[in-house]
Amino acid sequence: MTATARFIGLISGTSVDAIDAVVVEFRPEPIVLAATAVRYEPQLRARIVDISTGGGNIRLPELGALDTRIGLAFAAAANAVAQLAGLATTDIRAIGSHGQTVWHAPTGAHPSSIQLGDPNIIAEHTGIDTVADFRRRDLAAGGQGAPLVPAFHAAFLGSSTEDRAVLNLGGIANLSLLPANGEVRGFDTGPASALMDNWAMQCFGVAYDDEGRHAGRGRVDAQLLDRMMGDTYFARAAPKSTGRDHFNMGWLASMIGEQQLGAEDIQATLLALTTRSIAEALQREAPLTRRLLVCGGGAHNVALMRALSAALPDTSIESTAAHAIDPDYLEATAFAWLARETLAARPGNLPAVTGARGPRILGAVYQA
Repeated sequence: MTATARFIGLISGTSVDAIDAVVVEFRPEPIVLAATAVRYEPQLRARIVDISTGGGNIRLPELGALDTRIGLAFAAAANAVAQLAGLATTDIRAIGSHGQTVWHAPTGAHPSSIQLGDPNIIAEHTGIDTVADFRRRDLAAGGQGAPLVPAFHAAFLGSSTEDRAVLNLGGIANLSLLPANGEVRGFDTGPASALMDNWAMQCFGVAYDDEGRHAGRGRVDAQLLDRMMGDTYFARAAPKSTGRDHFNMGWLASMIGEQQLGAEDIQATLLALTTRSIAEALQREAPLTRRLLVCGGGAHNVALMRALSAALPDTSIESTAAHAIDPDYLEATAFAWLARETLAARPGNLPAVTGARGPRILGAVYQA
């Protein structure tokens, strides 16, 4: 493998808003040559959200068909981004596909994590070797299978002169703690955009609360906020990870109960939940953090970024764009890098982050 090998990275996160696709050239630092976000067909997206939140049963014939449909969608996204970059199939070393998570249950007697988007379909319809199924090797080694991106954060966003953290504001928020000296750690802090997006769709008929405007018109309800923060997940020690299987609209309904609140007040309280859970986690786990680098769709939520700045007055908060990594495509870039690590027979997990028994080479390779 040459030092400047090109890879495609693919992921659709817990927000299920689109398939993020990038072409990355490693020199060895990652240079994004092209990037795009390909939205799911609306009915397909609705079904993915339904089953991933436990709101709908699924039979095996539909599960198989869904795996194929998502695989076709991922393949189309890979072909689109390669065309956007002006590259032929032979110009791409491999695709790193995270797939679409529909279930993540990393604890209990039989831990599991399910990502759909058949990599055989991707390899067949792109003509490019595909690396996929990154999470389950870490699970098999006793880890959470998540988060996996902190290894990428540590490789390209760390500093030897200051303690940093990277905050990904997707459907779920996760922190990577990057001390100037010491071990890299990381974990999911709780919900970021997923609950706010779902509430915005249900109450305001929009896919997301643009710049946090609805939240900005509401008032935080302290009683509801305290009740939500009382969920045992927030106090649980890392390693830990979560998803829509836990923080979903059923969970929110159970927290609201019989309390009568305006829609914008609930939106404001959900934003406060994201802010408080992140700030408390950072202050508890890495109080010397001086710079917080933010990525993910939530980085565009003006009200949320303002709230985080107020909650963390001693921490400089800035986009990963200030460090030459597009905040909208960081995770896709990370899975391109993880594919590179797999093909080089290098471990992709950080045991201190996931709780695995040791470093593991992640994923399986599906030949074109």
